[in-house]
Amino acid sequence: MHIVNIYISYLKMVRASQIVWVLAKHSFSELFAHSRLGKRRRRKNKEEVHKHVYTTPERLRMTIEELGPTFVKFGQILADRPDMVSERFRVELKKLQSRAEPFDNNTALGLIEKEMNAPIDEVFAEFDTTPLAAASIGQVYQGRLRSGEEVVLKIQRPFIENKIKLDIYLMKFIARKFAKSYPELAAINIVGLIDEFSETIVKELDYTFEASNILRFAMMFKDDPTVHIPAVYTKYSSKKLIVMEKVEGITPDTPQTLRDAGLDTHQIAVNGANALLTMILRHGFFHADPHPGNIFILPGNVVAFIDFGMVGALTPRDMNFLADFAIGFARRDSDLMSRALLVLCGKKFFEHEEEMKFEIHQLMMQYAGIPLELMNFAGTMQKCVDVIVKYQLQIPSGIFMLIKALATLEKFAGTLAPDLSLTPVILPYAKEVVKVKYSPRKVAAQLYDTLAGYMNFIRNFPNDMSEILYKLKEGKIKHDIHLADDDLFVRTVRQASRRVAYTLIVLGMFVGSILMIAFEQPYGTSRYGHFLLVVASLLILFQLLKWLFVPEKK
Repeated sequence: MHIVNIYISYLKMVRASQIVWVLAKHSFSELFAHSRLGKRRRRKNKEEVHKHVYTTPERLRMTIEELGPTFVKFGQILADRPDMVSERFRVELKKLQSRAEPFDNNTALGLIEKEMNAPIDEVFAEFDTTPLAAASIGQVYQGRLRSGEEVVLKIQRPFIENKIKLDIYLMKFIARKFAKSYPELAAINIVGLIDEFSETIVKELDYTFEASNILRFAMMFKDDPTVHIPAVYTKYSSKKLIVMEKVEGITPDTPQTLRDAGLDTHQIAVNGANALLTMILRHGFFHADPHPGNIFILPGNVVAFIDFGMVGALTPRDMNFLADFAIGFARRDSDLMSRALLVLCGKKFFEHEEEMKFEIHQLMMQYAGIPLELMNFAGTMQKCVDVIVKYQLQIPSGIFMLIKALATLEKFAGTLAPDLSLTPVILPYAKEVVKVKYSPRKVAAQLYDTLAGYMNFIRNFPNDMSEILYKLKEGKIKHDIHLADDDLFVRTVRQASRRVAYTLIVLGMFVGSILMIAFEQPYGTSRYGHFLLVVASLLILFQLLKWLFVPEKK
């Protein structure tokens, strides 16, 4: 066990030194570029047309690419997070590609046989040993099963899981140190982002999750003839290998090729939009990376999706937000859009609400006089989210994935049918969500839950009060109070203590004087009693006049 721990520590040290070397190399280049000599060389290079001058965002992208697949995927996620990365860096990070050199063929074939527990010749009638594609995590092959189906296989790179887990460990370690050293940056929540990223990439490393996603999408569209989801062969699939139906078609980014094949590009755009909106607003589960490389068009204007490793899931609150936002956008109602955004952030009362509403109103005023069909829905949502981020409100991470999917959809539809606007297509789905939200059954269910909560409160109240009183009696209740202004608190307590003491003394004199007068016999205390009564009365009168006519010092 100790030998294993020593070996793991050695691997961490080696990988950490590699990361430090890459960072140091590119950091030195960046520092040199901003030095006096670097600026002089940069001016000289600009004069020579053939020489390129690298910017800071470009150097960051190059650094990430050199660090490897884990950092590339992390950079791709950051590219869609305007709440954490500025626009000029996001533009460059979006250029990150997960392309990789193919690994050894014999190794790949050996891994495939190991995962299938059978030789390739026993399972496949034909098998192409030339890789169809290579990515950072897996390598793709194609073949034909003995039963006749054309399939593609994705086999995971050897030892990639250990490499990625090692990188994640180091990223978390650095993030925690960074957060501890710079607590003023807590709003960015870099540790939370890396935790979220690690969950995503660990799922991508397990191909059973992708197989499960394919089966789920197949169920969603089993009765829709306009959408095709490839079959997955679970019999041959495992954690490190997935075998799927081979989909052959035309990519949607070539409109002329589609028209030459006798296909209707407008209908393809409508079918694609309906498919993605069905995923988002009916099922709350959608393909998170629907770019042209992951979509094929089949005969009959059928839209086929592939690569289900990255998916998004929406909560009912997220779906309600999108529905309300879409309706507000269609009506140009900036108040409804603002309320939808605040509900999404979990804010019922927000001190800068008026300023935020004004900014969104000004944003919508840019579209004054422009037809709804020409308005950019995904782009406007992104700008509204940028406004929210400016006020440091937290947006659920799934929304950024949603905006990316909608923007890709809008671009996809715009390429195929420039006259098709996303807003009219999305409205029926949005209204359906709102209709369900306020349906009698839904309202009755919410009312029942509320009444059940009150009934539980009433039923448990006596027991809860008994427990509180018992703990109070035993001295077991503790409560921490944090004060913004300790001096003010101390002053207030002293003032209150003096008033209480003064009141008790005067009250004691008043009650004592009454008792002395009442019990004059046989003690003969009447004279003292009358004197104390006069003094106490004067003090009470003085305090009343002071409270009525003398203003308090603040």
